[in-house]
Amino acid sequence: MPWHNGAMGRIRHFVREASITLTLALGVFLGVQAWMTRATPERWAPEGTLAWLLPDGTEGRGSWADLRAQLGAGAGSPVALHIWATWCSICRAEEGSVTALAADRPLVTLATRSGDAAAVRAYLRQRGLPWITVLDADGQLAAAHGWRSVPVFAVLDAGNRLRHVTVGYTTGVGMRLRLWAATLRSPGAAG
Repeated sequence: MPWHNGAMGRIRHFVREASITLTLALGVFLGVQAWMTRATPERWAPEGTLAWLLPDGTEGRGSWADLRAQLGAGAGSPVALHIWATWCSICRAEEGSVTALAADRPLVTLATRSGDAAAVRAYLRQRGLPWITVLDADGQLAAAHGWRSVPVFAVLDAGNRLRHVTVGYTTGVGMRLRLWAATLRSPGAAG
């Protein structure tokens, strides 16, 4: 059975090489994520009055607390936050996952550097996106939270702490896992 020993050796070599490659790739990915989110503050803290669009296209204005209350999210419920732009092709690739998540979880999107309410409303209608969307025409709200690239996905816990922030494409499963992980921490948990 010399062929058997040779085949097993090749398989072991392949598994070892694949494990090293995957470990390195994961390390690079996590390092890039850490670098891209390094300026993210601990809390989501939009100041002043926000302007937003509801799924039916009507405009709303108020504080973040007003919008969170309008979501119907319970006091301890995490809220998903998706930062996107009309000109972002990766954001378009995530639209189906974001829409599916919004159908059964509290979710707010932030349209950054995408124009005024009329432009964002037209885009949402054209693409059939039933999202609650905060307007950030000049990008100041995203920049104030350290986000200069899109898309960004984050989870806001009950204390509006930013959890599980990722920059770049996030799968639908990844979004749901991040929301689930946020429920494992009690609202009063530190850090």
